[in-house]
Formats: sequence, structure tokens, C-alpha cells
Amino acid sequence: QVQLVESGGGLVQPGGSLRLSCVVSGNIFSVYVMGWYRQAPGKERESVATITSGGSSNYADSVKGRFTISRDNGKNAVYLQMNSLKLEDTAVYYCNAELSIWGSRSRYNYWGQGTQVTVSS
Repeated sequence: QVQLVESGGGLVQPGGSLRLSCVVSGNIFSVYVMGWYRQAPGKERESVATITSGGSSNYADSVKGRFTISRDNGKNAVYLQMNSLKLEDTAVYYCNAELSIWGSRSRYNYWGQGTQVTVSS
């Protein structure tokens, strides 16, 4: 069994900051790309930021310069530091991990349960 457990969401005023965390646990052999996605009401899920095991990252244009993704490979954890939050950042944020498990050569995609981020005055 593989689990992705997220934490750190909440309510924040515009201009404020939040830090999301996601820890992957279970029968894991290796974790490759990790990322954060978000889904606002009435909209499709979109990629926010991704990071490879080597530390290369990509960001959506809407969050560049405001959000920073990082990871701790030893802990199988990924983080999203969100600064200068805007009303339009309000969404459910999901952690995603591409990984392989012991006994299989395949790569699998797993999702966390989601954490709500609400930006409101």
C-alpha cells in the first residue's frame, strides 16, 4: 500500500503565505517526479509545480515567482511554499507522485486526498 498524506492547507488573507507538505509512505522502491496540482470549483485540475528527483522544477505561469516547490528525497516528501497568495489561488491542492514499488518495474501515479487552501479577506 502507498499513501500520500498532505498537510498545511487553511485560510489566509491575500498577500499571505502557506506551506504545504506531502509525505509518501508504503512499499516504495523509488520516487521520481513529485508535484502539486490544484482544482478550483467548476474548473479542471491543473498543474501548479513539479520537481524531479534531481531537483529540476517547473511552475505554472500563474505562480512563478510566488510559489516554490522543494523535496526531501530521504523522507519521500515534497513541499510547496506559497507566498503573496491571491484570491485566485483558492482551490483544493493535491500532491502527486510518480513512483515504483518493490517487486515491480512499472511506474505508478499516486494522488493525495487533497488539502483546501482558501485565500479570502
